[in-house]
Amino acid sequence: MKKNKEFSILFPDYDNIEYKQLSEESCHDLGLDTICSNISNDPKEQNLIMNIISNMTADHRVAEYRNRVFADILRCPDMRNNLTELFERLDFIRNFSSSRMETDEKLGFWHLMHRLDELNDYIKCVEEMKSCLENEKIESEGLKKFLEYLDELYNEACFAEMKKDIADLKLKASDIQSVTVGINVNDRFEATSMGLISVNTKSFKKSNIVSNFADAIAQKDKLNSDEPWNGDMHYHQVEKNQSHALSNTIRTLGAYLAVRSTPFVDANIRATITQTPEGDGSRASTFYLDKVLNKMLNSMVKKLRDTLSKYADIAIINISQLVPEFIYYIRFADFIEKNTQMGFHFCEAKAISDSGISMDAKGMYNLKLAINSEKMEDIVCNDLMFDSEHTIYILTGANRGGKTTITQAVGIMFVLAQGGISVPAESFTYKPVDCIYTHFPADEDKTMDLGRLGEECVRFKDIYSKCTKDSLLLLNETFSTTSFEEGFYIARDSVKALARKQVRTIYNTHMHKLAVEAAEINKTEGSAKVSSLIVKSENGNRSFKVEVGAPEGMSYARDIAEKYGVTYEMLTSGEKKN
Repeated sequence: MKKNKEFSILFPDYDNIEYKQLSEESCHDLGLDTICSNISNDPKEQNLIMNIISNMTADHRVAEYRNRVFADILRCPDMRNNLTELFERLDFIRNFSSSRMETDEKLGFWHLMHRLDELNDYIKCVEEMKSCLENEKIESEGLKKFLEYLDELYNEACFAEMKKDIADLKLKASDIQSVTVGINVNDRFEATSMGLISVNTKSFKKSNIVSNFADAIAQKDKLNSDEPWNGDMHYHQVEKNQSHALSNTIRTLGAYLAVRSTPFVDANIRATITQTPEGDGSRASTFYLDKVLNKMLNSMVKKLRDTLSKYADIAIINISQLVPEFIYYIRFADFIEKNTQMGFHFCEAKAISDSGISMDAKGMYNLKLAINSEKMEDIVCNDLMFDSEHTIYILTGANRGGKTTITQAVGIMFVLAQGGISVPAESFTYKPVDCIYTHFPADEDKTMDLGRLGEECVRFKDIYSKCTKDSLLLLNETFSTTSFEEGFYIARDSVKALARKQVRTIYNTHMHKLAVEAAEINKTEGSAKVSSLIVKSENGNRSFKVEVGAPEGMSYARDIAEKYGVTYEMLTSGEKKN
């Protein structure tokens, strides 16, 4: 079996795919931290989800691959529940096993028997995972290939054969009463190596080792010239307080105390021979048979255990590496299902590779806002499109009118769609972006050295240098921390540069004059088109609905003034002239 065979239900093995990571600032500006905390209560899973959805590529094939996998998992709640239970069992087995690794050498046969139990549990989990996927009508390329991958790992790890062997060979630790070993000695009658002969369910009987030794030496036919053991040598129980007396006898023994006796181990005895390491203190204790046996036996058991689990470990590691990817899909599916039952609508996003339209959203809403809402009726949905005539939007409207909400919503739509997840909209067709860049107001402590305007300029220049025509840029009140004239001058040049680079952009601002300048900016040949996008007002009331149109700055202010009676005419109508 090849080690570290790679397979992923999130990152397909396609050629020429480049991923870019969203910055921490962009993740925060888009509210992804809030969304992740509502997807899962586990901080580790929250970090996992954040790392995945913030890793983006403009390759539409990846988005389609993920979308189909998620559709399968969302459609099959029973499969989600079964897989979740299996993953919890796998995690328990893995953690339970690792908790004992430090005492591995001391556990001996007990640990070997429990390792066999663990391997058996792993095999059962893999078989149940296969059955779980086979029982569902999966349609996605990712899950179909995963099932093939699972079959390949299962067969290459010889799980079927190993399962039978474990059933045949597994013994309870309490059933092991004795172990037959063969000990090799050197010309000084020191123990040099030992081989495992058999594991027995009965204890050896006590006998007089001195008389048996004398009897064996006296009769030539009792001193074996070959390896096989005919059963004439008897066992003497070694007690700790007899170690010194026993060592004197061993010095004169010079024989192979126990050798191979059964066909079962005859072919494998050399594989379990363990050499005594030099310089580890064991040679000084070779005359104390009980200590030598314990040390060597534990070492042999470890080697046998490692041999048994060699292929299984490789398969288990490869399968375990995919568990977090399944968790990502499952947590999102549970979240979408729960909110759909509450009345919120979601749809499958459709990724396109090349079209005059690079985004067409119908009935879109901000998921972060929806999380804090009790019902869908409280949410205002919007339609918005990026195409050849609308690449850059200058979004204007009243204070607290929803400009930041819609700007943030667009970013969330791309993040979810490219992560394969259903999006909060009635329909969503889009061309994937290579990355999302945000320029929202910075925290006060980040502007101490350069001042607010200086910090904004430095940050914008850095973002602009990274943007491509495949990027999405979201600007929130950028360059509004200075006087209007200074801010407008910088903002206008920035928008002209973005138009030349053809970056999909939403720039929400109070500078209505910037939106008025759209027609003038569009005269630049070879540049993307800039459009004015407004948050509509209805008789001075905020509607939170957006549409393409001329900025309403002056008319909206007039509506507000009239509503609260602060126009010049209204203020002075009741005054008497002097």
